[in-house]
Amino acid sequence: MKPIIAITMGDPAGIGPEISVKALSGPELFELCRPLVVGDLGAIERAAAQVGSTARIRGIAKISQAEFVPGTIEVLDLRNVPGDLPMGRLDARAGQAAYDYVKTAVELAMAGELPAIATAPINKEALKLAGCKYPGHTEILGELSGAKQYAMMLSTKALKVIHVTTHVALRKACDLITKERVLKTILLARDALVQMGVARPRIAVAGLNPHAGESGMFGDEEINHIAPAVEAAIAMGIDATGPVPPDTVFYRTIRGGEFDMVVVMYHDQGHIPIKVLGFESGVNVTVGLPFIRTSVDHGTAFDRAGKGTADSVSMVEAVRLAARMATRPAA
Repeated sequence: MKPIIAITMGDPAGIGPEISVKALSGPELFELCRPLVVGDLGAIERAAAQVGSTARIRGIAKISQAEFVPGTIEVLDLRNVPGDLPMGRLDARAGQAAYDYVKTAVELAMAGELPAIATAPINKEALKLAGCKYPGHTEILGELSGAKQYAMMLSTKALKVIHVTTHVALRKACDLITKERVLKTILLARDALVQMGVARPRIAVAGLNPHAGESGMFGDEEINHIAPAVEAAIAMGIDATGPVPPDTVFYRTIRGGEFDMVVVMYHDQGHIPIKVLGFESGVNVTVGLPFIRTSVDHGTAFDRAGKGTADSVSMVEAVRLAARMATRPAA
């Protein structure tokens, strides 16, 4: 049977409702899975009108009521978006609603009602206004699921990266580079690639410093932490290489085809090449959770919200990847 994929609507003041509607207005994703929006019925109805969708919009109270038929967008309706919520603006009510969608989807996944979640974008400032302490989806999902080891992976057709550190100051990120943390991320990379269908993953581990430290001249993190983590991974039978200078590792991966994924040390080291290659089609994956989670790799785009012009390619790719991963056994 096709897997059920919960699509969390994201910040209702952003483009999340619109891209959710666009992604589900055609039959493509229904051929791969049984998609269900976790959100607000009124917000989805407004988005459908904005984009001119002819899909039937149907609110439900529980998954067992879903029909999962092409041409119908079903919304597990939390009824938490006020009618006067402005589009394209920060609002604490929108931040709380976005959090509620994720929380509900996680509860369903943890209860075994669905194997995967694909998330539309949330806004970190709106979350903060709502009193939510989390800097992003990854941290919310980690805490709500009780996962102890998880990481952010970004995926395009040309490149996949996984992060040792993410939403922290760059100065702090350097202090967080330890052998244990790097090795954990290599293991998560291996498991994610296997679940994506790569039989024997080839993993490159980027250096932190210019030229991967140049034998200690530009920093010793490679010597003290990154290289020992790579050696430990190799001893476990993993095809790992590194530390590879960060100014060449992406070229070797994309043009040379040497690696299936790059372990990167900090947020921008991985995000910059991914967004250059596939800003509109990239997919964010949280690996190490007890369920599958994919997401668009872009933000709420308040400047475009409510105009009917947002691109849903990344949302489609996120659901497509979630469905593919849900049909494969975990590593």
